[in-house]
Amino acid sequence: MTQAAFKQNSHLNPELHAAKTGSIEKLFGRWLNTNHETRGIAECTVERDGNDIKVTIIGVGEDGPIAWPTAAAHELANLEEEAGQRTGALMATFEFGFMRAETHIRVNKGVLVIVLFATFLDDSGRSNYLNREFFYRG
Repeated sequence: MTQAAFKQNSHLNPELHAAKTGSIEKLFGRWLNTNHETRGIAECTVERDGNDIKVTIIGVGEDGPIAWPTAAAHELANLEEEAGQRTGALMATFEFGFMRAETHIRVNKGVLVIVLFATFLDDSGRSNYLNREFFYRG
């Protein structure tokens, strides 16, 4: 049996590192959910804290807004092929004890997109889930 070598285009293009840096500033600021009826994330703030990038999220709760713990973000290269974009993206993980929420954050055509992967850690029987929401500058 012949083993095929797998390589992604990103492994072959040295310019992708440059795409990670310099364009991340487009993500900074306060962002509000475009869906005012959301049951997930109401708003997100991305800011620089010295050499670090911090993400703050306000969730929606039955009794009002829920402040998530602030999370450190890690830069990613966004390999979006749409319109030839080569921009920066972020990954931030929020730990709640009962749940882990991993977020991938990017800007697409002026809209902030957050993809959330929620994993429950408390043996509650709740289903893990994925959600994608869109935000405008607030």
